[in-house]
Amino acid sequence: MGVNKPRESAETRDALLLRIAGALERLAPPALAHTAPEAGDAFVWEPTQGGLVAVATVASLPLGLLKSVDYARDTLLENTRRFADALPANNALLWGARGMGKSSLVKAVHAEVNAARAERLVLVEIHREEIASLPFLLRALRTTPRRFLLYCDDLSFDKDDTSYKSLKAALEGGIEGRPENVLFYATSNRRHLLPRDMMENERSTAINPSEAVEEKVSLSDRFGLWLGFHNCSQDDYLAMIESYASHFGIAMDRDALRTRAIAWAAGRGARSGRVAWQFIQDLAGELGKRL
Repeated sequence: MGVNKPRESAETRDALLLRIAGALERLAPPALAHTAPEAGDAFVWEPTQGGLVAVATVASLPLGLLKSVDYARDTLLENTRRFADALPANNALLWGARGMGKSSLVKAVHAEVNAARAERLVLVEIHREEIASLPFLLRALRTTPRRFLLYCDDLSFDKDDTSYKSLKAALEGGIEGRPENVLFYATSNRRHLLPRDMMENERSTAINPSEAVEEKVSLSDRFGLWLGFHNCSQDDYLAMIESYASHFGIAMDRDALRTRAIAWAAGRGARSGRVAWQFIQDLAGELGKRL
């Protein structure tokens, strides 16, 4: 008994260590892929899942259904076409009112550009939480001839969040620079991506307040295109409703449709493209119409 006990303890310890090692391997994220995909039109950047995860179908609307954003639509479409044609193009920041079609426009423009193109433009969504890993993604995409449109929805940074520095370097500041086959689009409710109290705190505590604020604001300057989205009028809102109804074949008297749409917006306390789409979904469900 006394002779075998230490050996049994050692064997028990080794088994326990093996179980711990196995558990850690299962918890650890898989190694990131070092090469870009050779096929596929859309991906989500998921470092914890090993890299780029393919998206079978992008949830996008036809470009013609996006109303009251004509200037932003035409500008972004032209910029994206130039990039797809290997011509110079700018990173774009779509900022402004909630629900006015910022993210919908990015996806619709991507679909429109690819509609008549043999060499597909690849859309890659990157979540704000993964911005710090952006340099790893760019390194993988740099080695392929395919062209990639990186897209981050609802991009903003809070107090003590330093990942914006990774984005600044990735867009223009690093020694490698942004790959020629990569363009970056972001949507945000904030024009400068950072909250006002964050910039005011920097101004009050820094030795040189103006330099501190400039360092924060310079992030948005890395975007060559700033496209503003503003709250829509009632006429614009009703134009969205009628466009959706016509496109999806929802048959209803025009006056009755407009009256119900106005009541829906009043109940929500807002008019926007998102509110218009939610109304159409509710109405279609009521009428037994599939969208």
